[in-house]
Amino acid sequence: MTGSTIIFYLLAGLTLGCGLLAVTSRQIFRSAIALLFSLIGVAGLYFWMQYEFIAAVQTVVYVGGIVVLIIFSIFLTQQAGDKMPAQKLGRTLFSALAAFLGFALTLVQVVQHTFTPTTAPAADNSVAGIGRLMLSVDESGYALPFEVISMLLLAAMIGCIVIALRTPAATPAIVEPSREEAETIRFTTITTEPVLPPVEEEIGGVR
Repeated sequence: MTGSTIIFYLLAGLTLGCGLLAVTSRQIFRSAIALLFSLIGVAGLYFWMQYEFIAAVQTVVYVGGIVVLIIFSIFLTQQAGDKMPAQKLGRTLFSALAAFLGFALTLVQVVQHTFTPTTAPAADNSVAGIGRLMLSVDESGYALPFEVISMLLLAAMIGCIVIALRTPAATPAIVEPSREEAETIRFTTITTEPVLPPVEEEIGGVR
C-alpha cells in the first residue's frame, strides 16, 4: 500500500466519520464543527486529485462561508450548549431510508457504468480553463450551475439572518385602573388597616 493510498483512506475516513457525527450529534455546535471537518476532508480529496482550484473553492465557499455563517448564527441565538430535541422514530427511519436509497442509487450507477481506457488528453484543469468553462453557456459550460451556487449562498445568508433574529417575548401590558376602581381600592385599604391601641405617654415617671 502506497502513501498516496493511505492519504486517500485517511481523508475518506475523516469525511465520512465527521459527516456521520454531524447528523447524529444532539449538540448543535458539535454538529457544525463536525460538518466543518467533513467539508475540509472533501477539500483534501480535491487536493489529493491535484484539483487545486476546486479545492480552494471548496474551502472558501463551504468551509469559510456557509459553515462560518452557521456557527455565527448558533452563537447569535445563544444555543451553542443546548441539546437538540430527540427526533421521533419515524423521522429517524425515514432519514436512514433516504440515505440508504441515495447510496444504493449511486452504487448502481457506478457499477453499471462502463469505464473504458482512453488515450485522449486530460481535461484542462488550470484556473484559466476552469474559468472559461464556468462562464461558458454552451453544452460544456457551467454558467447555470455557477448561478445556482450563488443562489445557494444567498439562501444560506438569509437563513442565518432568520435564525439570528429572535422574537422578543411579549411583555404584559400595564392597565391603568379607572377612577371608580381606584377609589374602591383606596377605601378597602383604609378600612382594612389594623387599629393600634393608644400608647400612654410616660411623663415624669407617671402614666
